[in-house]
Amino acid sequence: MINIHEVIETNNMIEHDNLDVRTITIGISLLDCACSTVSETCVRITEKILRIAGNLAKTAEDISKEYGIPIVNKRISITPISLVGASCCKTPADYVEIAKALDAVAGQVGVNFLGGYSAVVSKGLTQSDKLLIASIPEALACTSRICSSVNIGSTKTGINMDAVRLMGETIKETARLTADKDSFGCAKLVVLCNAPDDNPFMAGAFHGVTEADAIINVGVSGPGVVKYALEKVRGESFEVLCETIKRTAFKITRVGQLVAQEASRRLGIPFGIIDLSLAPTPAIGDSVAEILEEIGLEKAGAPGTTAALALLNDQVKKGGVMASSYVGGLSGAFIPVSEDQGMIDAARCGALTIEKLEAMTCVCSVGLDMIAIPGKTPASTIAGIIADEAAIGMINQKTTAVRIIPVEGKDVGDTVEFGGLLGYAPVMPVNGYSCEAFISRQGRIPAPIHSFKN
Repeated sequence: MINIHEVIETNNMIEHDNLDVRTITIGISLLDCACSTVSETCVRITEKILRIAGNLAKTAEDISKEYGIPIVNKRISITPISLVGASCCKTPADYVEIAKALDAVAGQVGVNFLGGYSAVVSKGLTQSDKLLIASIPEALACTSRICSSVNIGSTKTGINMDAVRLMGETIKETARLTADKDSFGCAKLVVLCNAPDDNPFMAGAFHGVTEADAIINVGVSGPGVVKYALEKVRGESFEVLCETIKRTAFKITRVGQLVAQEASRRLGIPFGIIDLSLAPTPAIGDSVAEILEEIGLEKAGAPGTTAALALLNDQVKKGGVMASSYVGGLSGAFIPVSEDQGMIDAARCGALTIEKLEAMTCVCSVGLDMIAIPGKTPASTIAGIIADEAAIGMINQKTTAVRIIPVEGKDVGDTVEFGGLLGYAPVMPVNGYSCEAFISRQGRIPAPIHSFKN
């Protein structure tokens, strides 16, 4: 039973510590919407999304009002569009038409983002995949709610280096086509390794083919709650530190579980998973970097940062899995630079570099996230950064990702404004030595030896 103390405690976490449910995401399979023409495919997609997700925004608002729990985002994830459009799309322009239809229906339904303008190419590229990837820059330039992702590797298959090279070029072109918005299109594009089928967080969300026809996935947050809890045990042992994080993660996840069950019941859609990630925002006090500093670092990026982040990530998972039978997605701590005030401050003063961020991604939930770099950075260098991050994911059997923004016309020392939850970022320096000859090789990096487990 929930006692009055727990009710008061949860209320304080919401009012003072930035606790929120970051997103309710409905995953929808669009495989049955594939037709022989683009126009008919768009019609079927629109009809199905309206039918399944038409009440999502209102339901989320009702739950938020009734329980007093902020629900920040309402989102939709869909089957990777390279699969849906394979039978009807003959040119990149055909895929752009589908993107426009998706953007329109996302606006009708009232969601913040729709993810799944995606392809899964970890072992090879079909013609449909190539067309989809070629369409991404234009699709992201002419829509406002569409998010795109491409999975280029996995522990089981290795890394598709042809796709890695292609994505370096695609990111550069997306930056160019959205230069008037500080290359904002790249903030809606992520390159993944070991992408999960049930991720509710953008920009990497898509509805995997292993999922049911429709599903409710909920992403919780609460870095501010963890930081506040750690302030009370400042100077205590590692045992006390870990127990505090675990207990706090449990409480945060229980809030998400309540929202997920209510949304599932009211919408008549099965509950999928809780993603118990600590997802920061630019709000003061809602920062993963500040948690690391509370643990004992002068600044995020100082020696000990990777160890502190590993501790945090592990304890969040241990506490969260006790609070819900169905934990999935990414689940852990996010380190997006532009969305975390502490990370922004650390990057500005030089404590945090891209190389240190890469080391941190070995032990946290995702990867190099929301990092602004000079617009003059070559496509091959971006591809090299993607390859490095994918290698970490492949070898360590974890999800890694790159969401990097080569901002047209900006250089190191400049600042880029994205607004809202995406925040702002200092343009960070990139290693200037070339990897062109490496990236120009064709084929794929084989799967590691420990992938053979049959």
